[in-house]
Amino acid sequence: MSLLIKICGLRTEADVNVAVAAGADAVGFVFAKSVRRLTPQAAAAATASMRSDVRKVAVMRHPSDEEWQEVLLEFRPDVLQTDIEDFESLAVPDTVQCLPVIREGSPALAADLPDVFLYEGGNSGQGEAVDWEKAAATALRGKLILAGGLNAAKLGDAIAIVRPFGVDVSSAVESEPGVKSAALIREFIDAARAAEQST
Repeated sequence: MSLLIKICGLRTEADVNVAVAAGADAVGFVFAKSVRRLTPQAAAAATASMRSDVRKVAVMRHPSDEEWQEVLLEFRPDVLQTDIEDFESLAVPDTVQCLPVIREGSPALAADLPDVFLYEGGNSGQGEAVDWEKAAATALRGKLILAGGLNAAKLGDAIAIVRPFGVDVSSAVESEPGVKSAALIREFIDAARAAEQST
């Protein structure tokens, strides 16, 4: 199984085109409070011509079901990513994959884990790294997508230690907060594929 690479916090069609051409498996759009936040309509427009084999991820945090239903209707994501406890109050159709976020130190770690989950620190999109050794132990319990504090220079070590199912990046591929860099996106994906080959 090849390493899943998700580029998150995209805002424009140009960003999407760069990420897809560089080899991203999934692209994330933020509908939570963030400098990267955009409307469901804008996300739909940015992905209108995207290949169908690349996964569209709606990234939320503690949304109401009403907020989620608007994103579902207007954006039509393949995946909903939000904190694990949020799913209890959301109506998610079978056509949408659930990607629970489990944060470092969360009480959810004491229970059985979902098959696939995203693992990060307390604050999304802030470049906040997690303890890779703890993440490695957690990765033995399910398909862990590692997020937080990753960049092209750190990827080799992170992947070698954690052996994640996937990696996720947002702030480290930006020229300034909320503005993606085509060069940094390509560099990150190239580094991820190179690290995957060497593990």
